[in-house]
Amino acid sequence: MDFKEKKVLIIGMARSGIAAAKILKEQRAIVSIYDQKPLEKLVKELKTLSGLNIDYYLGGSEPEISTDKFDLVVTSPGVPLTAAPITTAFGKGLPVWSELELASIMTKSPIIAVTGTNGKTTTTALIGDILSKTGQKVKVAGNIGIPLVQEVTYADDNTYLVVEVSSFQLETVHQFCPKIAVLLNITPDHLDRHKTMGKYIAAKGNIFINQDKDDYAILNYDDQLTRSFASKIKCQVIFFSKKHKLEKGIFLDQGTIIANWQGKTEKIIDWEQVKIKGSHNLENSMAAIAVALICNVNRKGLQESLQTFPGVPHRLEPVGEVDGITYINDSKGTNPEATIKAVEAYMDKKIVLIAGGMDKGSSFNDLAKIAAGLSCKIVVFGETAVKIKEAATDAGISECYQVNNLAEAVELSKNISSKGGIVLLSPACASWDMYSNYEERGDHFRKLVKKVMG
Repeated sequence: MDFKEKKVLIIGMARSGIAAAKILKEQRAIVSIYDQKPLEKLVKELKTLSGLNIDYYLGGSEPEISTDKFDLVVTSPGVPLTAAPITTAFGKGLPVWSELELASIMTKSPIIAVTGTNGKTTTTALIGDILSKTGQKVKVAGNIGIPLVQEVTYADDNTYLVVEVSSFQLETVHQFCPKIAVLLNITPDHLDRHKTMGKYIAAKGNIFINQDKDDYAILNYDDQLTRSFASKIKCQVIFFSKKHKLEKGIFLDQGTIIANWQGKTEKIIDWEQVKIKGSHNLENSMAAIAVALICNVNRKGLQESLQTFPGVPHRLEPVGEVDGITYINDSKGTNPEATIKAVEAYMDKKIVLIAGGMDKGSSFNDLAKIAAGLSCKIVVFGETAVKIKEAATDAGISECYQVNNLAEAVELSKNISSKGGIVLLSPACASWDMYSNYEERGDHFRKLVKKVMG
């Protein structure tokens, strides 16, 4: 698509909005940007875009939105589709794209897209590592922290683009069509935005909407909602399972990851040899292996990656040990299901769980029941503190403490934990009530632990 002289309105000046503005200006588009924040809170962003001849509408000052004024609206994933400028654009018949959609139209590189409620970042990074270690040209981008539109200009037609994709980005799919689409799992999340599970599931399903018989979908056979997409999509389906032996797909058999693929049964690796641990990472690894088989990578490099890939920051990340107590940073655990997986990864330890943050409309009852079964102590803070504490009390947890902030949580956890035990930051909530993002929250936890370590 030729963007020369196209009038594009970008909604939101976060990372994806800034990246979209830069590449559109390179392609000689006429760019305007809208952001609710006032000028004084966007100094850094404005400096990044200085000299690009962009019109700005800041502090809630909305532009006149019509088909005469604009040809296209590109929205940042953090901006809900109910925001006034976007609803106006829909009402005027203007196309509304995500930065993901924009990037996909600008490239002919094969796209490997990964979505799911949990495990997206680890799986995306692992796929990138596997492809790199097996000699493939690869760029890793998307919701993992690097806007895809930023990478497409550096990728030729033989470069794999491995992209973490969120439900927010998938809400506005038009032509986005990954060669390989991975759906890891679906559990309740982001219901504050999507309002219903049906809408959340539909957004996730948009990852397959433009695929055809030459494309691939990788689905978790053990997750009923994920498995159900197999009957609805037009592409080739490959399942993975840690519970069932599959006639076609990737599965675990007596501790060994096996692939039934293209009429052959192949041992890939013993699970105990894979560096990242936990049952959730078994699923992530099998999904990545399925991608590797489709890409026909050499097995030696595949095994090397599985044996050495360390995981990603802020996901079950060991920070340090003090007085026999290990501190784990799982700030990426932004919903109850992710925290359940984190707690279960240390079920043989005495756990002090630090949880709480912005309320996304999730229930904490299942998390509380599992924590009770593992005799966890819980320290809660943030917007959801009372809600989590009530769930913990109902589940029979006697030691659940409410504090004002993360610093107080770390200090209290130090005092109530046992030698040989774990202090686990896995909030089960978004960070936005106190932090800009989960990375900032995780970095703060690291600093607090280093202070405890002296």
